[in-house]
Amino acid sequence: MKTGANYLSDHIFEKVNPEMEKLGYECKCLGGGKIEHNSKDKKIRVFGLSTGYGKADHSVTVEILKKEYTDYEITWSDDKK
Repeated sequence: MKTGANYLSDHIFEKVNPEMEKLGYECKCLGGGKIEHNSKDKKIRVFGLSTGYGKADHSVTVEILKKEYTDYEITWSDDKK
């Protein structure tokens, strides 16, 4: 039985991948991590890794998030917690 973030990564990827393939896209999971969202303080922190997929490039994740959350402080680190 899978638990925690790795289970979530697998579950999401397994659900999304077939739909993306129907649209003609080839998908590959490049890594994982965690996102901590504090809406009260308008802060987002990207960190950690997936035990199954390794660490994603968090700087790319932050750049994507900055486009949607323009009034947030968004940071990333290699911290595991």
